[in-house]
Amino acid sequence: MTETTSSPTLLRRVKNALIGKNLNLGDQSIFHHLSLIAFFAWVGLGADGLSSSCYGPPEAFIALGNHPYLSIFVALGTAVTIFIISAGYSQIIELFPSGGGGYIVATKLLSPKLGMISGCALLIDYVLTITLSIASGADALFSFLPPQWLAYRLPVAVAGVLLLILLNLRGVKESVIVLLPIFLVFVITHAAAILYSLVSHASAMPDVAARIVQDVHAARSELGFWGMTLLILHAYSMGAGTYTGIEAVSNGLPILREPRVQTGKRTMNYMAVSLAVTVMGLMVAYLLYKVTAQPGKTLNAVLFEAVTRAWPQPFGYGFVLVTLVSEALLLFVAAQAGFVDGPRVLSNMALDRWFPARFALLSDRLVTQNGVLLMGGASIVLMTLTHGAVELLIVLYSINVFVTFVLSQLGMVIHWWQERATADHWKKRLCINGLGLVLTTFILCSVVLVKFFEGGWITVIITGALAWLAVVINRHYRRAGRLIQGLNQRMEQTEMSLMRAIQAHKGAAAPFDPQASTAVMLVNGYNGLGLNSLYSVVRYHPNIFKNFIFLQVGVVDAAVFRGKDELDQLKEHMAVDMEKYMQIIRGKGLYAEPIWAVGTDINEEVLKLAPDIRARFPNAIFFGGQIVFKEDTFFTRLLHNYVVFTLQRAFYRIGIPFMIMPLLVEGE
Repeated sequence: MTETTSSPTLLRRVKNALIGKNLNLGDQSIFHHLSLIAFFAWVGLGADGLSSSCYGPPEAFIALGNHPYLSIFVALGTAVTIFIISAGYSQIIELFPSGGGGYIVATKLLSPKLGMISGCALLIDYVLTITLSIASGADALFSFLPPQWLAYRLPVAVAGVLLLILLNLRGVKESVIVLLPIFLVFVITHAAAILYSLVSHASAMPDVAARIVQDVHAARSELGFWGMTLLILHAYSMGAGTYTGIEAVSNGLPILREPRVQTGKRTMNYMAVSLAVTVMGLMVAYLLYKVTAQPGKTLNAVLFEAVTRAWPQPFGYGFVLVTLVSEALLLFVAAQAGFVDGPRVLSNMALDRWFPARFALLSDRLVTQNGVLLMGGASIVLMTLTHGAVELLIVLYSINVFVTFVLSQLGMVIHWWQERATADHWKKRLCINGLGLVLTTFILCSVVLVKFFEGGWITVIITGALAWLAVVINRHYRRAGRLIQGLNQRMEQTEMSLMRAIQAHKGAAAPFDPQASTAVMLVNGYNGLGLNSLYSVVRYHPNIFKNFIFLQVGVVDAAVFRGKDELDQLKEHMAVDMEKYMQIIRGKGLYAEPIWAVGTDINEEVLKLAPDIRARFPNAIFFGGQIVFKEDTFFTRLLHNYVVFTLQRAFYRIGIPFMIMPLLVEGE
């Protein structure tokens, strides 16, 4: 195949500079280079959870009011919950090694419709993750700047979303590496502050223990035992934002380095330990320094100022500044989880036909480009509508992720019970997911009751509307699938008609002649559309074509780009399908040749191959089949592939004849 030597267009040069050059699917090490080791996965997927320490623990601590020392019980309960949920998701990783996010788990273990609800909840949650993280980061960043600059907060927040869109269009690994320094500064500064707090107050620990006992007695006398218990549970549920992001590893499993299960479980351990230690450390430090809320400052800002008050200046001030700036920037990094996992959930749902199939396609950088653009675009719209108001966004947050938590844990509980006769250690596994189910259900009910009338109902309505849209799309795809299946069921009849047509119009077997009339058939497998297109060419142009070239592009979408095995299976399947066409044509004494390629863009791959084919066969005409529905609407054009029309226009510009062979399928 000859390659073009023309210089790239201006648009292509700009694209290469901003997003990067095309990645080569023929590179055997491509999956290894693009995958993430546990440490990088902790950065890319764990930042969402770790950043929740900026608002989860403070919200829980403040909810205790005049009984701050009860926070030790909230901290312990939060840490235990983190480890239980993480252990539950580690079991999900084991059961679904190719990717076991909330959508897949609920779909496989409960029902497709419950899986769809879980997926829709996750999608809205990831949009809110992006929006809230960027808005919170912008708030924290502008708290250090002059008040007159506050008017630029919203444009800066939108610019932050656009920057992350650009980074993620380049690729997940590249975006993680860029954000790594911010993550490390956050971890180091917070670990130093917590460790200093504990060491410097080691002698005060008995006093803290005594004050905890006093606060328990005071709360019991004031509220009663059950009143005190409800207060602790209320504060525990108000810190629900702490747990968001724990599910990210199981959703992002396909981007992890092999062996994925071990990498995923190691990443989950990093995330659980770092989050639990940070939450526990911060809440204990609040008690050690007797931190109270101050207007215009976050609780963490008050704490870090207290920690460094006795430090030599300006070192103390510099430490506080770096720590708080790292918090602000980590919130920007936390939005990365929405860009990593949101498009992946969307692609999985698109593969199951709950959303347009184009969301499962990959760009030439091997990322789900349409999903990244949709998540980023939705976040910008939400950011603009709410003016980046964190207090409103945080009300909308947290509900949806617990819908997914509950459905995932419920599915796993049912699974272990059903497999109790064959599964090893099923009682232990059932207990872990059972505890996760109880805890997440309690938190979900509490969060809904507290936040529903404060604005949480908006999240419920938006998620419901998205689920309704998914049902409508899926119903159309199922109806179209039945029509296409009926077409494929008539393949044998079509094949016999095709063979009779070739037999009726063929002459004596002629030697191969590249100058003879050549039909280049674009096919997407051995199916009813391909056979009908070939039959139409033979019927409408009898005894004309002596050479038949079958051209197929194997589309590498989100389902295929999970590993080398999936890519090899695609190639093997293509080879089998092409051989079936070869047998039909060669059996009639005509020349047939298969040409195929794999790529992420059918148009681009065909246009690469076309000049070489035309050079070898000067009298070649390209043909492409297109299914035509009786009702052609904007909705059907959005949901279906009309690539042949784009190809026909492209071939027209380069002077190569291209004919479309329509195939009308009647509606039900």
